[in-house]
Amino acid sequence: MMDSQYNFSLILPEIVLLVAGIAILLLDAFSKDPKRTVTYVLSIVTLLALTMLSWWQWSAGVNGTSFFGLMVADSFSHLLKIVSYLAVLLTLVYGREYIQCRDMLRGGEIYVLILFALLGQMVMISAGNLLTIYLGLELMSLAMYALVAIRRDHAQATEAAMKFFVLGSLASGFLLYGMSMIYGATGSLDLAIISERIAAGTDMKMALVFGLVFLVSGLAFKLGAVPFHMWIPDVYAGAPTAVTLVLSAAPKIAAFAITMRLLVTALGDLTIDWQPMLMILGVLSLVIGNLTAIMQTNFKRMLAYSTIGHMGFVFLGLASGSVDGVVAVDEAAYGASLFYIITYVLTSLGTFGIILLLSHEGFECENIEDLKGLNKRNPIVAGVLLVLMFSLAGIPPLVGFYAKLMVLQAVIDAGMIWLAIVAVMFALIGAFYYLRVVKVVYFDEPSPDRVVNNLSVGSATVLSLNVGLIIVLGLLPGGLIALCLSVIRSSFL
Repeated sequence: MMDSQYNFSLILPEIVLLVAGIAILLLDAFSKDPKRTVTYVLSIVTLLALTMLSWWQWSAGVNGTSFFGLMVADSFSHLLKIVSYLAVLLTLVYGREYIQCRDMLRGGEIYVLILFALLGQMVMISAGNLLTIYLGLELMSLAMYALVAIRRDHAQATEAAMKFFVLGSLASGFLLYGMSMIYGATGSLDLAIISERIAAGTDMKMALVFGLVFLVSGLAFKLGAVPFHMWIPDVYAGAPTAVTLVLSAAPKIAAFAITMRLLVTALGDLTIDWQPMLMILGVLSLVIGNLTAIMQTNFKRMLAYSTIGHMGFVFLGLASGSVDGVVAVDEAAYGASLFYIITYVLTSLGTFGIILLLSHEGFECENIEDLKGLNKRNPIVAGVLLVLMFSLAGIPPLVGFYAKLMVLQAVIDAGMIWLAIVAVMFALIGAFYYLRVVKVVYFDEPSPDRVVNNLSVGSATVLSLNVGLIIVLGLLPGGLIALCLSVIRSSFL
């Protein structure tokens, strides 16, 4: 452990990304290359350097708190940061050609905005204080608002950005109000001190529970759980697909991180109050997400509603922890949610990546019917999409199956068998719309006006690694499962 009030080594990745982001922004201002090749390459190099830096910190045991508890470095933060770097890296590679064809590089700011959104996510992941949670959240959100509206001449994207901004501001207000109530009841913004004072007992239990309701509401919005989900389908469908991929991956990791920090680290002694809330949010998300996805014809909207259903599983995992103080149950429950969110992000990256790669100048691959006969036009891409759909549906032996199985096992271990039955029922219902996509890809006749461009070497390589990892983790999930359990045990239990 490295505890110091000014230990800059703990926040070295954030410092490196901030300096690199500013440098890339300044270099881009003088660039005359319409493709912004230098900006793109420097962004990729920065992400690779950050991955190695966080890996070194993790392996060297660079853990502890700094800046009076504002920032925390532990195995949980190291793992989620590495996953976030890789998610953003894949996003940049998948979206490179799409961004060029849509004239989204007029100023080159898209890469810098993505990097600053990542910086906000990193602050959220390492936050040890209500103040840093909110600062990281706003840094990420402001960059996201600009990204959604980056096609200023596109009415649908502008509308999506306005909805995202208004609803996102409302959710931030929920979180801020909840934090103010927690601060009023405990007299501290530090998560560890909040936990100690709640454990010691307080006369302001009503204020704590009241603040907790607003906190959970804000977190549910950021993760996209029902009934705070309505922004997801509109923003996913309205935003440029490259930006949709940005929204669907790394921000979910950061939102999960602050959920764990707030509910488990700071408010662990209020488990009896927030567990039923998460349970209700999880069940509603499973029901509404899966049933509504069946009716969608737009592929991006279908995936948006499926995201809501998947977040239902994450919430069920979190709601299964802290049963009678049994550490093994907590470890399995929180570890299952961590495993689920990582594998979902990995699969989501590949799915939206295929939509990006199938889109070309003058054509947006957004509707399910645009995938008709894909197997006859490009069998390799069709096979990759098949694997991704099967993994999202939870069909063995792919990694999505083990993610659902771990959550269901945690729910059963917590004694909530009825909840596991509900989850299985709606997971089976959810399999329908994934299999419908497979049916369109393999059994429908292709449209004569649909052309599949040859993939670039970089895109093909990254897509192959992406889907290969999903297959390998499905066949050999033990390593990642053990890692997730170990991270939860060392950071929270």
